[in-house]
Amino acid sequence: MFDTKPYEEKFNLTVIHFEDELKKVRTGRAHPSQLDAIKVEVYGAMSPLNQVASISAPEPQLLQVTPFDPSNIQAICASIRADQAMGFNPSDDGRTIRIPVPPLTEERRKLLVKQASEKVEEARIGLRNIRQDALKDAKRKKDAKEMSEDDAKRIEKTIDAALASMNSKLDEIFREKEKEILKV
Repeated sequence: MFDTKPYEEKFNLTVIHFEDELKKVRTGRAHPSQLDAIKVEVYGAMSPLNQVASISAPEPQLLQVTPFDPSNIQAICASIRADQAMGFNPSDDGRTIRIPVPPLTEERRKLLVKQASEKVEEARIGLRNIRQDALKDAKRKKDAKEMSEDDAKRIEKTIDAALASMNSKLDEIFREKEKEILKV
């Protein structure tokens, strides 16, 4: 018999990945995960920022980065400044880096909503690819006479129902994020 559980698990993992991606899209408030995409060159290798420093948000409009090794402070500042998409301008006092999170303009909010909608589309493409894999697997089993035509149809309906459920979950998550971004 054909097991749809692995594909449903992949659907869930895709939605979880989508939620993680949306956390990187900033709202008006400071959040340490906003710096997750930053890579810093330390000791001759590129490392994620959270592996070379601790990141906190002591105030709603401020991020604070404390390097584990103070000699890396300039490299960290340069990496944060280099990420133009974030629009951050860090300042350091020799031990910690303070990053004021500027309030979002209306234009910037709309751009962030657009970025979030692109992430929704990427997640949908991922879900459709998983659906396609499941249907190919079912067709292969049907062609090998390991299952009947009726079972194949039933599996297709099950997979499509799971896909529809995941798509509606994506829409719900996106609407929440959109509200959060557009809220002044």
